[in-house]
Amino acid sequence: MAMMLLNKNATVTICHSRTTNLQEHIKNADILVGAVGVPRLIQKDWIKDGAVVIDAGYHPAEKCGDIELEDIDSIASAHTPVPGGVGPMTINTLILNTLLAAQKLI
Repeated sequence: MAMMLLNKNATVTICHSRTTNLQEHIKNADILVGAVGVPRLIQKDWIKDGAVVIDAGYHPAEKCGDIELEDIDSIASAHTPVPGGVGPMTINTLILNTLLAAQKLI
């Protein structure tokens, strides 16, 4: 995702769970992609008004993602749900890549 955004001349900041001042980085993001692997690590009050929020995490035991999404519609201009957001697209992409790889072997 970061490389795709960079290819479109976006300014990209990559953070992780131990990034110093994580909240401040998130507060400045116009597009936020959460893929940390920590349930609800990113709090909704950290998110900039009008940001696009993409939560790529899923934690089956808690049935949640990496971003606190309760009442997110009051903050974000758009968001992916958890579950059912990016997961189906990930599966489709994996299937497509498997088919393309198989075609190259034939």
